[in-house]
Amino acid sequence: MDMDTEAPASVAQEDTANMDADSISATMGKLDIGESSSSFKKKPVIIIVVGMAGSGKTTFLHRLVCHTMASNIRGYVMNLDPAVMTLPYGANIDIRDTVRYKEVMKQFNLGPNGGILTSLNLFATKFDEVISMIEKRADQLDYVLVDTPGQIEIFTWSASGAIITEAFASTFPTVVAYVVDTPRSANPATFMSNMLYACSILYKTRLPLVLVFNKTDVAQHEFALEWMTDFEAFHAALDSDHSYTSTLNRSLSLALEEFYNNLRSVGVSAVTGAGMDAFFKAIEGSAQEYMETYKTDLDKRRAEKERLEGERRKENMDKLRKDMEKSGGETVVLSTGLKDKSVELDEDEEEGEEEEDDDERFSEDGSDIIEDDEDEEIASFSF
Repeated sequence: MDMDTEAPASVAQEDTANMDADSISATMGKLDIGESSSSFKKKPVIIIVVGMAGSGKTTFLHRLVCHTMASNIRGYVMNLDPAVMTLPYGANIDIRDTVRYKEVMKQFNLGPNGGILTSLNLFATKFDEVISMIEKRADQLDYVLVDTPGQIEIFTWSASGAIITEAFASTFPTVVAYVVDTPRSANPATFMSNMLYACSILYKTRLPLVLVFNKTDVAQHEFALEWMTDFEAFHAALDSDHSYTSTLNRSLSLALEEFYNNLRSVGVSAVTGAGMDAFFKAIEGSAQEYMETYKTDLDKRRAEKERLEGERRKENMDKLRKDMEKSGGETVVLSTGLKDKSVELDEDEEEGEEEEDDDERFSEDGSDIIEDDEDEEIASFSF
């Protein structure tokens, strides 16, 4: 009789476990762990203006704003420099309206560069709202002009700069305009420094790059174009210098030959407005290149990221399903190991107290010996 009563009970338990497993599987199946769909818009084209301090980025952006207004080009202006005092143009989105640069410096006890970097980091935490604002006006815009901080390394090599750049590139066609101070680049060493920095930005952002030789009203940029296309002309400019820097620049000019061949470059003047049509023509070509080359690579990277994320979530769900099947819905006490650590700490404290007691007993028993040989103890130590 006992065996007959136990058998139906075990069968009922197995049926209950199977029903729980089926319900868990059905619940997991309802969860959406597939790839997320993202909307990409062909307009507006994002133009991120970067360049060394003093190259004329803000003045160049002012000229772009004036050119768009005169040519009936629908533009949208954004300022990401929190330390600028006054702007020669009106910005639709200004970081200074959100973050107060001087207050950040006082609150976090930072210097000028640290204040700019922290302000940009704080602004990047809400950048999804900026993207949503531009998306609402996407059908009414042709270009979005973005001015960056004067210290180029703060934007190009910071986490906030990468977040802002990737947020733009994942939603709109994005082009980086690297502004070069043409008169200062007449020196071969300075020219090579600018080219190396432009190359690093190209490979870091993985976006189309347009070289903008500014201040052509002071010095023409034909010499730079010649150095980029004919390395012998660049070597001839280095003949008067026989230092190690000259030898290094010769080698770098040969190494950057492939970089020069696939690069768009224009000469402009932010003061007179010369070269604006050529600049926007280069931007259109770079936007087309973005759609053909860079967006494909971006989609591949996004798909790979989503695949890895989906595998990770599926693995976590499988672990959760197994744990729920094993526990049968009962409460499980997790072992964190803290109890064992507390026991070890208590044992260490007890051992330390025992050692202190032994030291006290030893000092009490040998007090007479120390007093008798006090002179010998003092003589044995040398300070």
